[in-house]
Amino acid sequence: MISQFGRSSPRALVIGGSLSGLLAALLLRRDGWDAEIFERVHNDLAGRGAGIVTHRPLWDVLDALALDWRDSLGIDVATRRMFGTDGTLLAEVQCPQTLTAWDRVYALLRAAFPPAHYHRGKELVGIEQGAGGVSATFADGTRAQGDLLIGCDGLRSTVRAKFLPDARPQYAGYVAWRGLIPEQLLSPKLHAEIFMHLAFCLPEHEQMLGYPVAGPHNDLRPGHRRYNMVWYRSADRDQLARLLTDDRGVVHEISIPPPAVSNSAIEEMQVAAKRVLAPQFQACWQAEVHPFVQPIYDVQSPQLAFGRVALLGDAAFVARPHCGIGVTKAADDAAALARALAAETDVGRALARYEANRMPFGNKVIAQARRLGSYLQAGAASKQPSDDFLLRETATIDFLGRA
Repeated sequence: MISQFGRSSPRALVIGGSLSGLLAALLLRRDGWDAEIFERVHNDLAGRGAGIVTHRPLWDVLDALALDWRDSLGIDVATRRMFGTDGTLLAEVQCPQTLTAWDRVYALLRAAFPPAHYHRGKELVGIEQGAGGVSATFADGTRAQGDLLIGCDGLRSTVRAKFLPDARPQYAGYVAWRGLIPEQLLSPKLHAEIFMHLAFCLPEHEQMLGYPVAGPHNDLRPGHRRYNMVWYRSADRDQLARLLTDDRGVVHEISIPPPAVSNSAIEEMQVAAKRVLAPQFQACWQAEVHPFVQPIYDVQSPQLAFGRVALLGDAAFVARPHCGIGVTKAADDAAALARALAAETDVGRALARYEANRMPFGNKVIAQARRLGSYLQAGAASKQPSDDFLLRETATIDFLGRA
C-alpha cells in the first residue's frame, strides 16, 4: 500500500496507547506501516494490578511480533476450584492456563515500540477525512495526518463517540471489587488452598474469584508474587452513585479512580465480605489495604469501519469480564486488521473486510458474557448457577471457535 502523502510507507494514526493500541501499532509497523501512537494521558500507563487470563490468540500475536515472552509472561495454573461459603471445597476441574497482569503485558509491548513514535498528552478533539487521507486534531493545537486512523481508546472512546454517539457504555447492574495482595500475606494453609488455582466462590447473586499474578516489577519468583481478587456484587443505580462518590462528596462519572474510593464504601464491602464469602476469601480481603471498585459495562458497536477510520479492542466492543478474553480479543482484532490491510490496496475496502470479520466475533463475546453475568445483575430473577457452572462455562473459549 502506497501512502497518499508522498511517503514511502503508509501512515497509521493510532489513538490510544494502551494494550490494544500497542498491539495494532506493532503489527502494522511489522508490515511496513509508519504507525504513530497518540495517548491522552501524560504519564506512563499502569493497569493498577489488573489480572489477565491469556489464551492462544494472544500468544500467536506475541510470537508474530517476535517478542521474548514464553518464560516470563505470567504464572501457569492447572486447576480451578470452587469453594462453598462455609469454606468447603465443592468442585475442582483441570484447566491449564497462564495468568498474568496488565502491567506485564504492557511492559512487554511498550519496550518493543519505538519511543519516538509514542506521543503522550495527546487528547483527540477532531477527525477529518477525505479521499486522500485522514487527519487528527489534538487539544494542544497539534495536528497529524495519515492514511488510516484506528480508535484504540477504550471504554470511553472519543473516536467511537464521534461516529457512533449512541453507542455508549451500558451499565450491567453490578460492580467488581478488586484487590491485589502480596503472596507472603497468605498463611501456609490458605496459600495451599487457593494460591496456585483459579479459585471461585458463589454467594447468592454474587461471584468471587482469585488467582496468582506477578509481583511488583513483574517478579515471578515464588514468595514475591501477588494474589489478584475480583468480587462481583449487585448494585442498583442509587448504590452505584454512592460507590462513585468520594469522601469529598464528588460524584465521578462512569468510574472512580482507585485512590478516591470512599472509606465508607470500603468499610461496607469489608463487612459484607465477612458475612457472605468463604473464609478463604474473607482472609484475603482483610489483608487488602487498598481495594477499589469497578462498575461493569457493555459496549456493543453496530459498526467498526467509517471510511479511513476503524474501531478496535474496547473502543469497538466492551464485554463483561466473565469470558476472560478482553486482551485476547484486542490481539485478535489487531491481527485481523493487519491481515485485511495486507490483502487490500484500498484502505476503505480493507476496513470493510476487517469489519465483516470482527462484528460476528464481538457480538458473540457480548452475548456469552451477558449470559454468564446475568444472575449478578441488580434485581436479577435469573436462576442461581450450580457450583460448577463457572468452572465449566468459563474454562475455555471454544464457543468462539478458538479452542
